[in-house]
Parts: sequence; C-alpha cells; structure tokens
Amino acid sequence: MCGLVGFLGGSIKQHGLDETVLLKRMADKIIHRGPNDEGYWCDVDRHIGLGHRRLSILDLSAAGHQPMHSASGRYVLAFNGEIYNHLDLRHALEGQISILSVTRERAALNDGETRIQWRGHSDTETLLAGFEAWGILGTLERSSGMFALAVWDRASCTLTLARDRIGEKPLYYGWHGDTFLFGSELKALRAHPAFQTDVDRGALCLLLRHGYIPAPYSIYNGIAKLRPGCMLSVSLQQTEPNVVVYWSGAAVAVAGVANGFAGSPTQAVDELESLLADAVRQQMIADVPLGAFLSGGIDSSTIVALMQRQADRPVKTFSIGFDEAGYNEATHAKAVAKHLGTNHTELYVTAKDLMAVIPDMPTIYDEPFADSSQIPTLLVSQLAKERVTVSLSGDGGDELFCGYNHYKNVSRIWRCLSALPAPLTKLIVQGVTSIEPHTWNCLSAMLPHSFRGAKLGDKLHKAAYVMASNSAESLHLKMISHWDVPESVVVGGHEPPTLLTGNALLLTGLDQTQRFMALDMLSYLPDDILVKVDRAAMSVSLESRVPFLDHRVVEFAWHLPQSMKLRDGQSKWALRQVLYRHVPRALIERPKMGFGVPIDAWLRGPLHDWADALLDEERLRREGYFHASPIRRRWEEHLSGVRNWHHSLWNVLMFQAWLETVDLSV
Repeated sequence: MCGLVGFLGGSIKQHGLDETVLLKRMADKIIHRGPNDEGYWCDVDRHIGLGHRRLSILDLSAAGHQPMHSASGRYVLAFNGEIYNHLDLRHALEGQISILSVTRERAALNDGETRIQWRGHSDTETLLAGFEAWGILGTLERSSGMFALAVWDRASCTLTLARDRIGEKPLYYGWHGDTFLFGSELKALRAHPAFQTDVDRGALCLLLRHGYIPAPYSIYNGIAKLRPGCMLSVSLQQTEPNVVVYWSGAAVAVAGVANGFAGSPTQAVDELESLLADAVRQQMIADVPLGAFLSGGIDSSTIVALMQRQADRPVKTFSIGFDEAGYNEATHAKAVAKHLGTNHTELYVTAKDLMAVIPDMPTIYDEPFADSSQIPTLLVSQLAKERVTVSLSGDGGDELFCGYNHYKNVSRIWRCLSALPAPLTKLIVQGVTSIEPHTWNCLSAMLPHSFRGAKLGDKLHKAAYVMASNSAESLHLKMISHWDVPESVVVGGHEPPTLLTGNALLLTGLDQTQRFMALDMLSYLPDDILVKVDRAAMSVSLESRVPFLDHRVVEFAWHLPQSMKLRDGQSKWALRQVLYRHVPRALIERPKMGFGVPIDAWLRGPLHDWADALLDEERLRREGYFHASPIRRRWEEHLSGVRNWHHSLWNVLMFQAWLETVDLSV
C-alpha cells in the first residue's frame, strides 16, 4: 500500500521551487501511507511530475521502487494498491510474448524462456508489462485488485489516472489555474502552491445530508474524486479530462438481476464459498505479517473462517471492546476466535479513550467526514498495526447480501403508507407535528405502562417526517438523510445532484430493495465505508484488504436471486450458510449491531463544552458557512433531551473541527 502525488503543467520556477523538492513536499504530507520508501520523477520539458510514498507489502527489495518505468521506457507509473492476480497476469504475459516470438522470429523458445526479464516480483512491474502488451485499458480490465494509479505515456504525452472497480483506494484530481493536480489525499494537493482553498458549499450541503461527501465532489471547488471503475486521461493539449468507465457497478447489478443464478440453493452456496475462498487466498499473499479485523458478526467471521481454513498457523485477529453493553461485540468476537482457533487480541477501550482521538479526525480524514464509527475504526487499526502490516476486513457484505435493516424497513413502511389514503396521511402528519415533542413526552405519562417510552415526542415527530414521503425513493432518502433540506442551513449553498438526489440511474429490472442495495454499493460503500477504513488504517500505515469486493464475488452476488439474500425476514441467507459450515449458528445468531459509539450521550456529557464552543452562535455567524438559527435550535433540543439530533449535529461539528485545522487564507 502506498500513496501517490503529482502535477501536470504550470510553472514551478515562478514559485522558486525545484520540481523534485515540490514533489517531496507534497509526498511528505502522506508519509503515513508509505513510510518505507519515497521516489520522484520529473520531465521538466513536459511539465510532468510523479511522486510516491511506499508501504512495502510485496517485493520488499529496491526492485519495487516507484515511480517505475516500463521495460521500453514508454510508461512511468506511480501506483497505490495491490493487484491480487498479478502472478496470473505474469503467466499470461509470458505466454503471449512467447507466442509472438515464435510467430515473428520463427524460432522456438526453450521451456521457461521468455522475452520478459523481470527485475523483481512486484505487481507494479506486472502492470507496466501489461500496459506495453495490452494497453492501459486492457490491463485494467484483466486486473483484480484495489488501486489508484497515475501513469505517464511518454510517447503520447498523456497522463492517465485510474481507480479500482469498487473504490477502495482514493484519488483526487483537478485543474487549479494552469496546473493539473492529483494525489491520494487532499493534504498532498494543498502543498502545491497552485492549490486554491475555496470551500465548495454545494459539497458542504452533501456533507450535511449524508455525513460524507459523495464522488465526484470534494470539499474544495475545482477538485474532484475519480469515480470507482473509471479511467481518466488528460494532457496539455487536451485539458478537459476524458473519463472512461471500464467497469460499471450499475451495469453489473442490472445484468445480474436479469440473468439470475439458475442452480439450486446448495449450488449457490457452494459457488459463493468457492469464490470467497479464492478471493481470501489471493488477498492473503503478502511479504509482511497479516491478520484480520474480527467483530464477531457474519461478514468478518466469514472472512476469518476462510482465512483460518487456508492458513498453516493461527490467523492473527483483532477486536475492540466497549464498556457500553449496547455497543460491545467483543465477547462475540472472542467466542468466534476461540472456535476457529485464531491468535486473538482484544482491547477494551473507555469512553475517554474514544473521545481522546476525536481531535485527530479532521487531519486523518482530510476533508469533513462524519461517520462516528470512524472513531473505533481508528482504534482497532492502531491495535492491529502493533502486530501486523496487512489486515483483512468484512466490509461490503451488507451492501451485497441485503444486510442493512433499512432495506427491509423501507419496503415494509412504504407498503403500509401507500395503503393509506393521502388525505388521511396528511391529517396524521399535521396532527402529530402540531404538538411539540415535549408535550408528547408529558402526555406519554398518561399512557398504559407498556406503551410508554423514552422520548415519545422525538419518535412521533420522526415517524411523521417519514410519513410525509410520496414515494419509496423519497422515503429511503428521508431515512438516510441527516438534514432534510441542507440548503436551508448552508449560507449560499445549493445541493448538487447525486445518484440519490438527481442523477438517477436506470436500474432496469431491479425491485425497490435491490435498487437501494445498488445505490449503496455505488455511493455509501465507496464514499463512506471504504473512506472510513482506508483513512483510519493508512493513518497508522496499515494496509486494509476487503475480500467481499473482489469483482468476481460482487458480480456473483448480483446474480443471486433476492430470495437467497433475504429469506423469511432474515438477511444474508446465502452468506450465513457459508459461515455455518465453519462456525456454529449459535455463535452468530443475534440482532445486528453497528460499530458505533454513543455520540448522543457524549454530546450531552463529556463532549458538551467542545461541541458548544464549535456551535457558538457568534462563531457560526462570523465564519459564514452556516445559518446559526437552525443549528442552535437543534443543539438546544438535543441538550434538553426532547430530540436526538446527534447525527445532524455531528455532521456540523466535523466540518467545524476540520475548519479549525486548515488555513483557508492561502
């Protein structure tokens, strides 16, 4: 795992800087992504520079040094990631070159002889050989892995950027003035003197709605995220980036549903286990210590079980435990680890431990990011890094196998709502919202004891908010939105379209639940879940790998009929059957528990002073990004206990904390 930086165009000399010095300045900002080595390459005449920081995983020798040149010298590559099938690609390349040699020279080669003289065994070198034999696009289509890369074609003077199919590795880019900047993290781009620090208020609206900023947007104007499965080319002659989709998750979903798996349930489970086992096998290849995150849930337990079955020694597994019982899965993880015989390490952390890392979040995540599970994710990454350099995780299982509760809830609630006459629904909503939450809470004391509940008013107002939906899509958006109308909160903000709010995909043939799953795979998974894991792990120089996101597994999952994912109200049916072959059902069956922390209570308690300072009304007005009134109203309602606004407040707080760490005047 590594980090890359670079620039195309511009005049460095006017800033009094040497190209290599500037590249080093940019790359040093992401030294955590690659502490083992650094490399820089420039062509001053072509105004192109590539920089690289290396975390050595495969081929720890100098033969893996980057930026790396192809054998002919045509291509120069800076690469972040892993190509899991690169040995298979080498065999294919050697066979192709041998055939060409016989045809062109009419001379048979000795067994094992090849025209490719490999300098080492890194996947970077394999990619470069592929570029020369198949072209960049052809190589990407043949590659299985997680990656972001920048390759300069010295023949055509063209820069190509590319990102893996699902979006495990980040890649930012954009023109600032006459300079095209690109890199693994925004902090590297900020180190270039051409960088402009204008906040994109539309992206800020998206942050308030989702808790993250979906691609292609970033927090800065003029800087975009390359979408997953895309390849971008740009040159000084063709300055408008040309983006090509080499793998489409939407197309995979549509094709999978249209051509469903025709075998029996047992055959489906067999095939799924075989694909997952092979993905795990490929991702266990490393020249450094390797382990896995283990929560004790279905997804991570499946990955660890398949790892342990193929390992010749106990797999190192890692879990974080919490004092709060409602958030603690460590006991379940420990039981699974004991059954599988892993070398298990767990660390119980206190609320104080968790809150201590909150000040680090803006720097680690580089742009505002408000998924509060980022906090325990960082701590479990720190724990794993003490013993391994690579850790596998179970991310992706929910999106592929219908694991999230809201998939079931949206369909069930919409069936009920659509059965009600519209006038009656409107009357109920008006009746509920006409009474303040505090009054509802007081009225609840007069109800029979079995109907009483904490914060009845909060729950009724949330229900009324959902009932106002006019379609299943509107209902889904309301259920996942933290602020319903972000433009009313952001000064000068206009929410841009996304896959959920304007750029609707033609997901032909998918039912409502499948559509929501596809949208999560295309947006929530790469822009929230994978960002959370990548930044947390890389902040401590730990490589994270995600076997569920092997594109063969993804494609097969979409071929499975919905009845093999959601059956009799139980999610992940096929995946559960794989797991039950290795772990007793009794160790797994329990209500789903997220990897979260009690932010709502902390904001009323130990985080109160920190949050109150960031949400100070005068401060909000002075900074000029937010309208203070709606934020202060929610803050006061949250503190009083009348409403639970921790999601929407955390989004604002993460922007405010980020704002403290950046200098927007440069």
